Amino acid sequence: MPYDLLIRHAQLPNRQGLVDIAIQDGRFVRIAPELLNGSARREIDAAGHLLSPPFIDAHVHLDAVLTVGQPRYNETGTLLEGIQIWSERKPDLTHEDVKRRALEAIRWEVAQGTGYIRSHVDVCDPKLTALRALLEVREEVRDICELQLVAFPQDGILSFPGGRELMRKAMELGCDIVGGIPHYEWTRDMGVEDVHYVFELAKEFQRDIDCHCDETDDPHSRFTEVMAADTLMQGWQGRVTASHCTAMGSYDNAYSFKLIRLLAQAQMNVIANPFDNIVLQGRFDSYPKRRGVTRVKELLAGGVNVSLGHDSIMDPWFPLGRGDMLAAAQQALFLCHMSGYEEIQEIFELITNRAARTLRVQDRYGIDEGKPADFLLLDAPSAFEALRLLPARLHVFKAGHEVASTAPAQSIVRRVGENEGTAVTYRPY
Repeated sequence: MPYDLLIRHAQLPNRQGLVDIAIQDGRFVRIAPELLNGSARREIDAAGHLLSPPFIDAHVHLDAVLTVGQPRYNETGTLLEGIQIWSERKPDLTHEDVKRRALEAIRWEVAQGTGYIRSHVDVCDPKLTALRALLEVREEVRDICELQLVAFPQDGILSFPGGRELMRKAMELGCDIVGGIPHYEWTRDMGVEDVHYVFELAKEFQRDIDCHCDETDDPHSRFTEVMAADTLMQGWQGRVTASHCTAMGSYDNAYSFKLIRLLAQAQMNVIANPFDNIVLQGRFDSYPKRRGVTRVKELLAGGVNVSLGHDSIMDPWFPLGRGDMLAAAQQALFLCHMSGYEEIQEIFELITNRAARTLRVQDRYGIDEGKPADFLLLDAPSAFEALRLLPARLHVFKAGHEVASTAPAQSIVRRVGENEGTAVTYRPY
């Protein structure tokens, strides 16, 4: 019997030499340097291009995507003005509005190779309009990507009227992850209680945790340590994520050393969001200005799992973006001083294998025989070149079915007076 699909001459990340890959019934069934006797209903010659497991967007806000300028633009560029603008937009949310924008952004991400998305959903709304819409979206996009939803209390759990009850209702409706935002509560004591309540809900519903935590330049904001302590005391190791942690860029080195050791002990994940972190943080600085991004390089060296999110796509916090996780990884490379050759390889892991650990899908993720045939083929020969070029995602597959494809751009370079027939087609590698 012929295979459903056969990929010839593909380059896998962290592997020497090209391989052939056979796919049957939505799974990888054979991976070998050469499948001499293989035949398939469809065959693709990868021609030495990189075949990667799907990219993972570990942190995005699909309820807010594509709302930039509605009702106004964020002129100060601060996190706080972004939250204020979102509070002005929220009353106009409708079921159809949220679904339309979210589905559009998901298509953007899938076209660029993203196969897994974790989206935070603002549940500080008595009607839970956005959540109800995104629960439908989660089911509707299963054939092109996997979507996890986080119950996210944008205005606080204790500081927002009925915040506890709304979080519980969100979990009852079917949220996958319990979220929190301790640094945004009115007082430190309320922030600590925010964290404790998140763990209470997680234990009750047997869910993982992903909190926005210490997303500020304030070096006195230290709720990540509270999350780590609760993780250890509640036995929730490997199930807890702290997103942003930008205050870590303002902590002194002695405290950061202690905190990183604690995070590693608690087996916590940290998610950095390069686009928003660099734009929103440091807004109160003159010079020198802080970069805003958490200590990615040091966390990795300390044994903490780190991954990346796009966070915003054309919304009140970040006016640009097109859902490209490879571009987010390239930005992290720049901001975190990770330009060494091995560091560049590691940056690619932050949107693939490390992100799979964060979302806890690693057992069914990756290019291995027996696993679901989820992958993308890039117009580049290696992870190094992919991060340099941000190339076209030639083919994107989910469970052995092609869900997106992109033709690579070409440039023609010619001397003055030279006709097109004798000009050189330009390729960047």
